Amino acid sequence: MPLTRIVALKGRSSEEKTQLKEVVLQTIVDKLHVPTNDRFLIIEELDRENFSFDPTCLDIERSEGFLIIQVTLNLGRPDEMKKEFYEALAEELIRRWGFEKKMYSLI
Repeated sequence: MPLTRIVALKGRSSEEKTQLKEVVLQTIVDKLHVPTNDRFLIIEELDRENFSFDPTCLDIERSEGFLIIQVTLNLGRPDEMKKEFYEALAEELIRRWGFEKKMYSLI
């Protein structure tokens, strides 16, 4: 049972949040081979005062649309599978919303 947490600045529409959830959850099903009904996801919206990030750290530009997507998994999935998941998620976010693919990492 993965637990997914998305952190973003306040201001996204309900429709955008719904679409974001669906993209993330479907990618989890497709790439991490999780059952379709295994949906545990939190979207946390913060005001700018409570969501601090450097807009240019490591020479990567970040806009106010910056997201943190954190997926907590049980042990056992190989690193390659997790990398493929994050790559596929980044590609789908780019395709749907034009987000730039700058960096993704395993935490």
